[in-house]
Amino acid sequence: MSGNGNKTPPLRVPAPPLRVLALCLGNICRSPLAEALLRRELDAAGVRTVVESAGTGDWHVGRPADPRSREVARRHGLTLGGRARQLTTEDFYTQDVILAMDAQNAAEARRRLPPGARAQVVLMRDFDPESPGADVPDPYYGSPDGFEDVYVMLERSARAFAARVAQRPEDPGEGGSVALGRG
Repeated sequence: MSGNGNKTPPLRVPAPPLRVLALCLGNICRSPLAEALLRRELDAAGVRTVVESAGTGDWHVGRPADPRSREVARRHGLTLGGRARQLTTEDFYTQDVILAMDAQNAAEARRRLPPGARAQVVLMRDFDPESPGADVPDPYYGSPDGFEDVYVMLERSARAFAARVAQRPEDPGEGGSVALGRG
């Protein structure tokens, strides 16, 4: 849990474009799917963004997304491009929001958070209306059905995140950001 219970965390949303990073362990299963879904949902909500993904670990750096993630994406009309990369110190200064897939990766990102960083680290499912604060389970060692289950969770969370971000005022005032929270 993110410590927020059933409350969506407040977000500082800067003037566009919003920079969002989806984060998981190896950047081949969950975060590439989240990246594609966030891009689609934020675009549909009319929010100008730059969306990327990364992993906390370096095991798969340079590799494409897992074939099972690519297949689930294809069935839902999405294409997973790009190659796995590892979270960098620069990400904390260039990203506005880092959406971690689970508590372990959120904790690791917060542990690496350098002084003066601009990025906010929150859980992807903090925005899931059906299960706020839950982890997106890692489907890597499971069956292909697990990838479909992850897709459904990510789609729901990405849609809710996009709706929340789209609610921000056009002129957020001094500082270029506004806190977004539930209610």
